[in-house]
Amino acid sequence: MAVDSTPQRISRLTPLEAILASIASRVEVATPSACSLASAHGRVLAADVVASKLPREPIALRDGFAVAASAVADAGSYTPMPFASPPPWVDAGEAMPAGTDAVLPLDAVTILGDRAGAIASVLPGEGVLAEGGDVSAPTILRHAGAYLRASDIAVMAAAGIADVMVREPRIRIACGSAAKTPLVQAAVDMLTRAIAAVGGTVFDTDSEPERLYEALGKARAHAGFVVGGTGSGRGDSSVRTLARFGRVEAHGIAVSPGETAAVGYVGSRPVLLLPGRLDSALAIWLLIGRHLIAKLGGSRIEDTPKMLLLKRKVTSTIGLVELVPVRFDQDAVHGTVAYPLASGYLSFESLTGSDGWISIPADSEGFAAGTQVAVRPWP
Repeated sequence: MAVDSTPQRISRLTPLEAILASIASRVEVATPSACSLASAHGRVLAADVVASKLPREPIALRDGFAVAASAVADAGSYTPMPFASPPPWVDAGEAMPAGTDAVLPLDAVTILGDRAGAIASVLPGEGVLAEGGDVSAPTILRHAGAYLRASDIAVMAAAGIADVMVREPRIRIACGSAAKTPLVQAAVDMLTRAIAAVGGTVFDTDSEPERLYEALGKARAHAGFVVGGTGSGRGDSSVRTLARFGRVEAHGIAVSPGETAAVGYVGSRPVLLLPGRLDSALAIWLLIGRHLIAKLGGSRIEDTPKMLLLKRKVTSTIGLVELVPVRFDQDAVHGTVAYPLASGYLSFESLTGSDGWISIPADSEGFAAGTQVAVRPWP
């Protein structure tokens, strides 16, 4: 079989906005599946998690003696209030005995033989979690589309919830370059960790693009990522390979870095082709890839930008969305400010020396010093 050695060419750059709109309208949300709560950390909920009224009866919030507050209302260190019989002891979390509504701490009760007395008063409800104190009525603890945090899982486990419905985007990653260089391998590893951090699962990172496309055609994955081979180099053929197995939606995207990226489909399954250059792969993940995973998971992007003033101006080319790493600096007047480190090619030093990134819209020539910018965290 003859090998097509014609260089891959980019005829035009597709606006980033058009790529994101295509993902939003054409990518199908992954089918929900049941998942044990113990395995659900970081997953995206496919259904609301609802808890009934909790606790179902008053429980102790601290260790101590269960009492009726009215019975010790006048107790004090100089006026001990004797009990007819020693009050029952309760551990935190235990149900309160009938007829009691407060918990006296250990040092508020004196015990001599079989006689006991209170040397401090307590208010009704003190040291007690009332019925419905955690959840007053059937309540949504976490909504569909939300990521399950460690604290969410702890609360749900305490509420007696054992299983949840989640959406778990299953992603295959392939190397599209003629050789898996350290740079390409670093990009693959970065993507694997980044996808897992937003609720997806990467279950194959060693397949050739052909195997990846065959798996997508058989619905064994929800999406494919191919790293490398998107340019016009002698060994670059990722885009041609995708065209053989499916269709290329766009080759060449109006972003910097990452202009040679491509997007396409095998059947209804999306494929994102990322350049093999590390800074470009990172930029395409941040500007496109994570949006793709969020759509598959039925979730939303959940980064909270830090709003800061720009310390010096940064320029950009009209028509390109540009990603710029910034460092946090201290200014005598404005406090913490954002200092831009690089544009175009993002060096290793600029990436590791930065505290986050900003994006410059396609319709802007850049930002002047003193402009307020949204600094987002790196994955």
